[in-house]
Amino acid sequence: MASLEELLAATAARHSHLCPRQVLGVRMGRLAAQVLQLDLPQRDKRLLTIVETDGCFTDGIAVSTGCWVGRRTMRVEDLGRVAATFVDTATRQSVRMAPRDEARVLAPNYAPEADNAWEAYLIGYQRMPDEELLSVQEVQLLESIDSIISRPDVRATCQVCGEEIINEREIVRDGITLCKHCAGQSYYRASGV
Repeated sequence: MASLEELLAATAARHSHLCPRQVLGVRMGRLAAQVLQLDLPQRDKRLLTIVETDGCFTDGIAVSTGCWVGRRTMRVEDLGRVAATFVDTATRQSVRMAPRDEARVLAPNYAPEADNAWEAYLIGYQRMPDEELLSVQEVQLLESIDSIISRPDVRATCQVCGEEIINEREIVRDGITLCKHCAGQSYYRASGV
């Protein structure tokens, strides 16, 4: 595994700066490698990561794990929480990590040279021991890994709107194949409707 410094430099380059949440993401990815006994950042697609927010935190996780939305090894379930679940798709072991409640309070103790709270988090999160910074909890997914990952080249066509549906995301209702939008599970509504 790359060093903490190398991974922080890589995420800073992708994000155009370094912030405390990127540090949290990198630290979680490194700890996931230890807990799941995986060589990260991965070159294959063995690790699936489900992040609970978007933004800079996610960039830190991506760089440290090799999981990316575009590679279908990262999912964003935007719950507004700086947390992630790491799933070894071979063993099915899943662990969820989040910053400990007291991490913000403890961070300044590890960064006495910091000029402000933001800088204390940035420096302190890099120096804190894992057990003070992060909580780790073994979890079970509510949806099967196979249904999350899906199968390549599986396609369907919505019988209402005619759009293609990939990754087994169609819904069959009363024998009719629907996309999630036409099934009433959309995130948008057409203007003027």
